[in-house]
Amino acid sequence: MSSMEYHKDFITCLDSDTSLKILMCLDDPADLVRVTCVSRSWRQSVIANGLCKQLCLRMFPQLSRVAFVVELNQHGAKEHEEVGSSYSMERLVLQREHRVFSYLGKVLMSSVAMNCIAKTVGASSTDNFPNESIDNTLEPRDFISGTYFYWSSMGQSNHNVPETLTYELVSQICVITEINIQPFQAHFQPGSPIYSANSVRFKMGHPKGSLDALDDELFVWTYTSPEFPMSQENRLQKFKLPEPVFCIGGILQIELLGRVQRQEMDGLLYICVSHVQVLGGSLSPPFNVDILQPSGMFVLKRDQLANHQPVVTSGNESQDVSDEQRRLGDIQRIVTILRAQGVGVVEDDWDEDEYDIDDFDPEFAL
Repeated sequence: MSSMEYHKDFITCLDSDTSLKILMCLDDPADLVRVTCVSRSWRQSVIANGLCKQLCLRMFPQLSRVAFVVELNQHGAKEHEEVGSSYSMERLVLQREHRVFSYLGKVLMSSVAMNCIAKTVGASSTDNFPNESIDNTLEPRDFISGTYFYWSSMGQSNHNVPETLTYELVSQICVITEINIQPFQAHFQPGSPIYSANSVRFKMGHPKGSLDALDDELFVWTYTSPEFPMSQENRLQKFKLPEPVFCIGGILQIELLGRVQRQEMDGLLYICVSHVQVLGGSLSPPFNVDILQPSGMFVLKRDQLANHQPVVTSGNESQDVSDEQRRLGDIQRIVTILRAQGVGVVEDDWDEDEYDIDDFDPEFAL
């Protein structure tokens, strides 16, 4: 039996639905890009079905609001052939989306660890401005050279009056995984009370395009987290989101819900925070967005001259192991599908001479 007879493209032996089901078992954009380098038929299947885009949507549902994608500083592009053909235009759009979403997937899968707060926007109330302003929450220490650093709300008699702290993130497009908050303990008051909230909730979104002075709401919120209970303890309390969130617009708001501590001097309820961290990663400079008002859809822009520089966490060793385990799981699911279709699976190495060197197109590589 010749080498060409022994090695067969199992994708071409299956119906299109089964082939697509197999390829969708891959849950790493890098693996999908590797698939496009195997053969022309595999590459066409990945691109024509928008598998990189679908995978990014499964990872981050907020991407469903992408109206279209744009490539900036593109060199050597092949997007001017047969401009009059609707088929060729559709093909070019699919190829562009594949390039953009495959690289986006790589960036999204990168391990990052950084505080994503760029600056404060404002607080719903402040008791003693500017000494107790929201700006103090950017300082990790609550006591420096005889001065306390914290934000304090105004006092209320009602336990249920909420407060909000709003921050601008380091870029318009971030992935947020965790928010950390430290309540303030007033050691200068009798009993050293801790002015925590009862619970917290987080919102992410972008500024409104409207400049209407009568519009009380300045932001459009595209994500609202579950409510997390808060402890009345003087420590940095960590609130990990159920899933990483794709923040479009670069605005994050902390809702502090429920008051638990009265001040002895006036009998009113206060909430005080000494420090806030927003952990995640910025996708700029390779990616940016233009928000389309008033629809709230956005244009995803990929700058091909900009490279992503992730901040590597200390858990890379364990990450390598988990990646290998995940790939083994992918292979097991694919084999199960093939056996269900009656296709024999033979373990053997690929014959490198089976495919032409032209089958590898660098424009689809990460």
